[in-house]
Amino acid sequence: MRRTVVVGLLLFCAACAAGGRQQISTAPPPDPKTLMPALENRIYELVQQERQKIDPKAKALSLDSELVGVAREKSADMASRNYLGDKSPEGRTAAAIIMDKDASFQGLLGENIAAQHYLKDYSLDIEGYAHRFVEMWLASKGHRENLAYPIYDRTGVGAAVNGDMVYVTELFATELGLPAETPAKREVTEFGDPSQANPASEAGGKAASPRAQPRMP
Repeated sequence: MRRTVVVGLLLFCAACAAGGRQQISTAPPPDPKTLMPALENRIYELVQQERQKIDPKAKALSLDSELVGVAREKSADMASRNYLGDKSPEGRTAAAIIMDKDASFQGLLGENIAAQHYLKDYSLDIEGYAHRFVEMWLASKGHRENLAYPIYDRTGVGAAVNGDMVYVTELFATELGLPAETPAKREVTEFGDPSQANPASEAGGKAASPRAQPRMP
């Protein structure tokens, strides 16, 4: 079985760029960790809107609890160990996390990740940061193609914060109508373009697995 991992890497210094949208508050700012669920939800909404703008025929994305859990685990790992990448320092990917949790997973899996700086003395503006994350992905060809790939129908967004950095992971998936299989460990094969994902390209009608190379804006 071959499967998709479409990965995007972005890092943006919001404190140094116009439109970072930090808000000054006279009261101590709230713990940014408590704002992560709201940030996740707003990013989900904006991605949904942008998909429909790019391709009105694109499938709507439903939130998938399994993908949300894996996205949060990925972002939390990056935040706790201060790295930004599709692979952990040990080489572990989001696809590996999913397969450990659900060996029967099949279809296409895409991933976009990004990080933004924030200033601890300022409140983290959910609306501003959500827009900035999505704008960063839209500005990169690989990330945009992944976000807009019309056959994806499930997603999960996970956000985490550590120090002065906010990390976000969004996963996209579709089973392509493939029949359920008996759970078994399977390797993930990576390709360079989501358009290469053809359900008929593998023996038995299984899906090929595209991968977009990391890009910086």
